[in-house]
Amino acid sequence: MSIPMLPPAPSEAPKLNSRFWPWLARVLLRLSGWKLIGELPNVPKLILIGAPHSSYWDGYYGLLMKIGLGVDINIMIKREVLEGPLGIILRPIGMIAINRSAALNVVGQMVQRFNERPRMWLGITPEGTRKKVTHWKSGFLRIAHEADVPIQTIFLDYPTKTFTLGPVVHATDDHEADMVRIRELFTPYRGKHRNANG
Repeated sequence: MSIPMLPPAPSEAPKLNSRFWPWLARVLLRLSGWKLIGELPNVPKLILIGAPHSSYWDGYYGLLMKIGLGVDINIMIKREVLEGPLGIILRPIGMIAINRSAALNVVGQMVQRFNERPRMWLGITPEGTRKKVTHWKSGFLRIAHEADVPIQTIFLDYPTKTFTLGPVVHATDDHEADMVRIRELFTPYRGKHRNANG
């Protein structure tokens, strides 16, 4: 029996207000051969972290999957980008503006958004760049801990052309220990140019 291209969207997840975009994304995914394997948690608030992130293609396939699910997964982007012509396309598919010059830092802005909304899913690349890094950015842990939101791990694997939904984890007061525990989960998976830990 063949593996479905995408799992069903949970009923508690925030929904995209569009039929066209999910349809188009599923068509493009089917042509690409990529799949999202596993089961998404049925929760109204969630942070999703994906790695390894070593190519622009990661974002392309990830975007197709998030849209294809019909789930409104927010992705942070500079406010200036959304204020331009691209904002017409990017806002309806879940891109949210980040004000880097605001008194509130990015973590504070995201915690505030989680606190103000009954449903919100937020996607983050913890490496913060496509280049090889020795340290992941801890912002996702701080957001998860302060907003009391679970973290869904997503493993990218180019040899098998899959995004795999791993365990859901919860941030504690010890972010350093959390980071070690979470990064170990990504070790077996291979990105386009490297694995998650180098």
